[in-house]
Amino acid sequence: MGYTTFKKLHEQPQVFVLGNVWDAQSAKLAQEAGFKALGTSSHAIANVLGYPDGERISVDEILFMVERIVNAVNIPVSVDFEAGYSDDPEKVADHVQRLLDIGVIGINLEDGKIVNGTRKLSESAILENKIKAIKAIGKPVFINARIDTFTTKHEQALEESIKRSHVYEKAGADGLFIPLAETKSDILALVAANSLPINLFLTPHLPTVQELAEWGIKRLSHGAKIYEWLVKQNKKAFDDFADSPTLPK
Repeated sequence: MGYTTFKKLHEQPQVFVLGNVWDAQSAKLAQEAGFKALGTSSHAIANVLGYPDGERISVDEILFMVERIVNAVNIPVSVDFEAGYSDDPEKVADHVQRLLDIGVIGINLEDGKIVNGTRKLSESAILENKIKAIKAIGKPVFINARIDTFTTKHEQALEESIKRSHVYEKAGADGLFIPLAETKSDILALVAANSLPINLFLTPHLPTVQELAEWGIKRLSHGAKIYEWLVKQNKKAFDDFADSPTLPK
């Protein structure tokens, strides 16, 4: 039921805007705000638990947080699962099975990896084999294949994105996530080259949601942006309180 509902959200004329959350409280607030589905932010969850971004958190800790998010709401929840927390496709599939067991309906799975603070692009066959292993589980799960060509500043980012998108679709991906694709020409070319719904990442350089819908974009996410903004507000509140211990109004 959740998978079907989530999949249909990618088939609307308008852009499906995903609410990115990091704990049970933010999930509840996002649902109350009217979001139809949620996606976790791996960056935010890692930071909440004291880790930097980039698969430094354990799978058990992710499951702990995700289960509380799933139990806090009654709308579909997808998980940003980075590169799957293993290079072994079967191990990744086992991790995803555990996510499905707690009620998750989808994942983001990327072909990049953060190494020493820098995102590196992996061979497409690595994500291809992970997708195939997950689909072999035989249970419905929406795989949003993240293509890290633009985020890693690949010399032929558009051409390589299209090439990889076809590989991932053939492997069984349900959607494509191409963060930092921002120009109209790139976005139109990506949409024209693919039949899968395309997810973009919200940046100041993107046009309006209405324009994105007209260009054929189906999903928009914001990652850890709201979380990062709140952290700045928290820092200011503590700094102000340290200077003058009075409660904020």
